[in-house]
Amino acid sequence: MSGAKTKSLSPFDFLKSINDTKINLIDMDESNAKSYIGFVVNRSLSYFPDTVILSNEMNRLHHLDAKMQYDFLINIVRKKKRFSKWDKPEQRADIECIKEYFGYSEQKAKQVIGLLTESQIKTITQKVTKGGRE
Repeated sequence: MSGAKTKSLSPFDFLKSINDTKINLIDMDESNAKSYIGFVVNRSLSYFPDTVILSNEMNRLHHLDAKMQYDFLINIVRKKKRFSKWDKPEQRADIECIKEYFGYSEQKAKQVIGLLTESQIKTITQKVTKGGRE
């Protein structure tokens, strides 16, 4: 079937094979190497004490091709179920109010918040609050 389109693999498919199944996806089909995103795989492995050093090593050797990185990880990481939620930046309501009030970027608002008093932040919050249900 030359017209059939194959499903491209996600980084999480590679993680599952590294952590759990130990089925080498790149050896199955060389074109799967194009779907390997080393940064995402390394970031996911960096959340666990037994794989953080391996992840750091692959970040250090980022210039290696995808197959070499993947082969290293699939052969060196011990089989184990690993799952963690990704850290996400915390959204602060006072930062959002400062951004809207002054028209600042996220970075600028974070710099300015240390210069404002609690009463000034409270006043700014009251001025930008639009009302309605929360």
